[in-house]
Amino acid sequence: MVGRTETWIVRRIDTPLVGLALAWDEAGRLVRIVLGGDLARIAAFAERHGARVRSGEGVVEHVERISRYLEGTPDPLDLPVRLFGTAFQQAAWRALGRIPYGHTWTYGRQAAEIGRPTAVRAVGAANAANPLPLVLPCHRVVAAGGRLGGFAAGTDLKARLLALEGVGRPSPG
Repeated sequence: MVGRTETWIVRRIDTPLVGLALAWDEAGRLVRIVLGGDLARIAAFAERHGARVRSGEGVVEHVERISRYLEGTPDPLDLPVRLFGTAFQQAAWRALGRIPYGHTWTYGRQAAEIGRPTAVRAVGAANAANPLPLVLPCHRVVAAGGRLGGFAAGTDLKARLLALEGVGRPSPG
């Protein structure tokens, strides 16, 4: 919960790959990305955290970098973020930012990276709740044995994002 009522700037952008709804706090930090572009989901997220939303341009550099990434330009998307979640979730999400463009980790490796090697399912649950897909690239986490694994926005989009980064398609499931 934010300490006082603040206003987040929201913006929808459409790309050839996927529509996005984005939200920034007053300091220009990304707080939420919704793949598919549903602004109502951002408004509900903001309300849960005591913030209001208003439409605006947001941080143009962030929009441009995310758009270029979705057009196939390699970019680590190391943008300023503000996370809302448990300590475990935040550790899992921050680990996502260490997966290099064009590479994948298994859920097991991600769990090991945060010092919780037996928490594989909990890492998967944290990834499913990731508020900043693309910037914290949960699409780069695959199941053991090279299977694609899950993705909140659907495995077809996960496969397309991995292909965009030059990663061969893991098997479904």
